[in-house]
Amino acid sequence: MKMIETLFEGMLWRSRFIVVLSVIFALLGAIALFIVASADIWEMFVLTWDVFIHHHHPENFHEKLIGGIIGAVDLYLIAVVLLIFAFGIYELFISEIDEAENSEVGDKILAIHDLDELKSKLGNVIVMVLIVSFFKKVIHMEFATPLDMLYLAGSIFALALSLYYMHKAHESH
Repeated sequence: MKMIETLFEGMLWRSRFIVVLSVIFALLGAIALFIVASADIWEMFVLTWDVFIHHHHPENFHEKLIGGIIGAVDLYLIAVVLLIFAFGIYELFISEIDEAENSEVGDKILAIHDLDELKSKLGNVIVMVLIVSFFKKVIHMEFATPLDMLYLAGSIFALALSLYYMHKAHESH
């Protein structure tokens, strides 16, 4: 009976390596998002170049430019979420990343010792993604009534409050 238990526990412990799939695909997703976001930024640069060199000023140029850049920032932030997820899952289930241990940056960003730390780091970046997405939506909104402006002010206040509490929570850790 002891031998069966030992075999089963060994198999169970080694099954943790299945998380390598999520690490690999999170990294691939992050790379894809970095490439797409960079292509979006390049497209905005080409559009701006065209405006200044050829004096071709498309309709809503500023909205397109700001929307495109904010959209790219949003994609970069989501890519960062995937990177943090990949590093965190790897460190929690497989092994600490030796190069991160010897790096100044690794200690600050990638130090994840339990699932709560991983969730906290991911949550902070996800809130930033939501804020950037909100900003992108607000740029394209039209405010027709004073009530629309009141809603905008209330939502900005709610975002500021959430950032304040996130910062306070981060200070207490």
